[in-house]
Parts: sequence; C-alpha cells; structure tokens
Amino acid sequence: MIQVGIFTGYFPYSLEDTARRIRALDFNTVQLDVSFKDMDLSVKGINSQNAKKIRDTFRRHNLPISCVSGYTNLVHPDREIRKANLERLFQIVRYANELGSPYVISETGTYNPASDWVHHPNNKTEGGYNECRDIIGNLVQFSKQYGVTFCIETYVNNVIGSVEETLKLFGDIDDRHLGLLMDPTNYFEEHNIGAMDQTIHHIFDKLAGNIKIAHAKDVKLADAAFGVAMADIDADEAHALRGVGRIELPAPGLGSLNYDLYLKRLSQHYPNIPIIIEHLDEPDIPRAKEFIDGRLLANGL
Repeated sequence: MIQVGIFTGYFPYSLEDTARRIRALDFNTVQLDVSFKDMDLSVKGINSQNAKKIRDTFRRHNLPISCVSGYTNLVHPDREIRKANLERLFQIVRYANELGSPYVISETGTYNPASDWVHHPNNKTEGGYNECRDIIGNLVQFSKQYGVTFCIETYVNNVIGSVEETLKLFGDIDDRHLGLLMDPTNYFEEHNIGAMDQTIHHIFDKLAGNIKIAHAKDVKLADAAFGVAMADIDADEAHALRGVGRIELPAPGLGSLNYDLYLKRLSQHYPNIPIIIEHLDEPDIPRAKEFIDGRLLANGL
C-alpha cells in the first residue's frame, strides 16, 4: 500500500519534539528537511554526528526517512548565491545516507533574480538548459560516489518545467542515480489545467519509469492573477509557496486535482511508494492526512 508521509519542515520545533508530534499524527514516513530549532545545520553543521542523530531520532519514533530535501535554486543568476546554494546541496548529498535515505530532492531553479518561483526567459534558452543540465550532471556524478540518487522535481516556472523538458534531461543524463520526484500539480498552467485527466495521463505515460517519491498538494485556477502567493508560516520559503500567477497550489483536497486518477496511476507502477503531504500549515495537517487516507481507502490503495 502507498505510504503517507509529511515534510518535517512544517513542524518548527526541536528535533525530538518534531519527531514526537509527527508520530502522534499517525504518519509512518517523512521527507526530511535538514533544519531543527535546536541544531546548527549550516553547511559545517551537516556532518556525520548530526546526521546520525537525526536519522536515529526518527527511527526511534518509527518514522523512516523516505527522502531528504535539498531544495535550492541550482541556476541562481547571482554566482555567489548559486555557489552557496550548491555548497549546501552537495553537503546534504554527502551525508544523505547517514541522514536516513539515498534520495535527495531539489527543483532545478530559475534565472529570475527576484524569486525562485517566477519564470525568466533564460529558462527556455538552449544556453540556460545546457548550463542547468551540466550542473545536474555534476550533482549526479557526485551523488554516485556516495550511493545517492539525486531527484529533480519538475516545476513549470523552472528550467526543467514540462514533461518534454524532463524527458530531455533524462535522455541527456542517462544514469540510474538521477530520479524524479512526482508531483503532477507542478505541470499545470493556464493552458492545460482545463485538461486535467489528459495531462495526468500524459505525465505518467511519459515519466512513470523515473519516479522515486511522490508529493501530495493540490492545484486550481484563480479568477485573476495574484503574483507570488506565500503563506505566513514558520518554514522555509519552499514550504510557504501557495501559487504564482493564476495557478494556486493549496493543500491536498482544497483544489481541483483529480486525486483518484493521480493515485491510481501512481499505484500502477509503485504500489508501496511514499507520498508526502505539503503546502499547508500545522493546524491543517490532520484534515489533509484524512483526505489522502480517504482517497487511498476509496481506491483500495
């Protein structure tokens, strides 16, 4: 059966308190955000001792770590910011197995200097793609040294933002240490959100063979463009995003994603895959989990 998990980053507490609170909500896996209130997890703080402490704490609470967040902008146009982004990501890859999982996840990023979530023309140029591909290629080669699979999460406003761009990347980097984080909501724009089922089928028909982990949020079309919507929560920026333009990205069960179709297609290929809930605040977590559990139960998954 599909396993339901949650990002640790939605719990802004100490390591022990975070694990305890998640277990109390009956989750049985987590996606690890390398950030806790009582630990120094700057680049230097990501080391073997801290990694094993984090891993062992979640194991004691019967919460296996399914994957590790490494989210950053791989192609930030400010070279110093990009260097810092990649330095932390490489450090997470280095200690991923000691943190509890061989899967490290990141989106590919955007050349937009103002926001990691907004499109930029350079994202769709040959030069922009080639630079991003080469960075990912280096990450994959580095990951291989440590027995890690680097997984990209496609997002429409990033360099790798469509099914076709994702396929091209996997064709150019043909390596088992490159994987895909599946989140169908990230492929929707104004032009295709009206073709919900057709788009979900297209995503799985083309990309199913590359999936390692899945996410659970939602998507819907707003009445008017609203810029970049961020929730006021104590969490990393990636967890606060709620949509861009006319595409809202709320918590699961609060949008128009055909969850029955999504879960059926996912389970056809990966009947025991972890699915990680996101895009919510802590008080909404029980409702979101009940929604996902309900759809899984209704579909026998």
